[in-house]
Amino acid sequence: MIRNGHRTVDSDGRPGPAGGSAVRVWCDGCYDMVHYGHSNQLRQARAMGDYLIVGVHTDEEIAKHKGPPVFTQEERYKMVQAIKWVDEVIPAAPYVTTLETLDKYNCDFCVHGNDITLTVDGRDTYEEVKQAGRYRECKRTQGVSTTDLVGRMLLVTKAHHSSQEMSSEYREYADSFGKCPGGQNPWTGVSQFLQTSQKIIQFASGKEPQPGETVIYVAGAFDLFHIGHVDFLEKVHKLADRPYVIAGLHFDQEVNRYKGKNYPIMNLHERTLSVLACRYVSEVVIGAPYAVTAELLGHFKVDLVCHGKTEIVPDRDGSDPYQEPKRRGIFHQIDSGSNLTTDLIVQRIIKNRLEYEARNQKKEAKELAFLEAIRQQEAQPMREAE
Repeated sequence: MIRNGHRTVDSDGRPGPAGGSAVRVWCDGCYDMVHYGHSNQLRQARAMGDYLIVGVHTDEEIAKHKGPPVFTQEERYKMVQAIKWVDEVIPAAPYVTTLETLDKYNCDFCVHGNDITLTVDGRDTYEEVKQAGRYRECKRTQGVSTTDLVGRMLLVTKAHHSSQEMSSEYREYADSFGKCPGGQNPWTGVSQFLQTSQKIIQFASGKEPQPGETVIYVAGAFDLFHIGHVDFLEKVHKLADRPYVIAGLHFDQEVNRYKGKNYPIMNLHERTLSVLACRYVSEVVIGAPYAVTAELLGHFKVDLVCHGKTEIVPDRDGSDPYQEPKRRGIFHQIDSGSNLTTDLIVQRIIKNRLEYEARNQKKEAKELAFLEAIRQQEAQPMREAE
């Protein structure tokens, strides 16, 4: 609430939406198949203020305006809460962002990427807050979208792996996926993700293990970072009073060796950012060896090594990759309590393939129509002046 231009404080002690010291920021969205693009948007939004509140839409709202979500609303709420820049999650947030919502949660302004979201009838969901001057924009992360990830699953090619040249099949797909008659959408189409050291620095905590902290090492693909990974890492994080969790990510070729098909769906660079964004992870080893060796344990001064209940595939020579930590008595198997796997996510997508393809085409058509309407509006004054 604003009185005489000063921030007031609610009964629960939260600062109001204007003036004062603590700046409260609102973000909202579907956050379906949360990836590092979502995390980067939330990172940028959090940097604009002191407290970040994220509203997540229900399955019903998403189905109405956009199409079927891949994850359930409960899964999506928990995924967003696990992103380290998020202070609070609001379930069942309205699809259209209003001043009433910003005021209800005492937020100064809302932040969204420089793409566009439209209602089922083609209206900008941020129209009201934009007109009121309580809208801020952050840069959209190039090279990833939920649309692209879905396409990778459906195409069953390995061309997205970090060390491989783009095949003619994938190039044709990348050129056409997300397009519909009338042009190419600047937001939904496929573009290549280019990793930089700056992006890793922005995502990394930069903190080294401190005396008294328990160094816990986990390793895997962490592909399509999902609720099963979050549940596992949360359990691992609770094993110590002062945990320092290091996640070792295997090279794409190694993941493909033990997973097969077109796995991993996300390449090593993409998986690195997804895991770094998790609040339960302190450090990531980019391209960790498959076997957890004495050298690795000594280098990172590892106290505990953990693995989930999933199958442990032998190393190339047939040996157990965890034989050294088992020999030392520091190996723990953790039951995450979740049965969700990357395989199951892909199965959900394939099962609903036609619906997802239709969803992407409808979304594309609405956005292109909106862009054309803006272009015509901008051209009108010029025509009148002629």
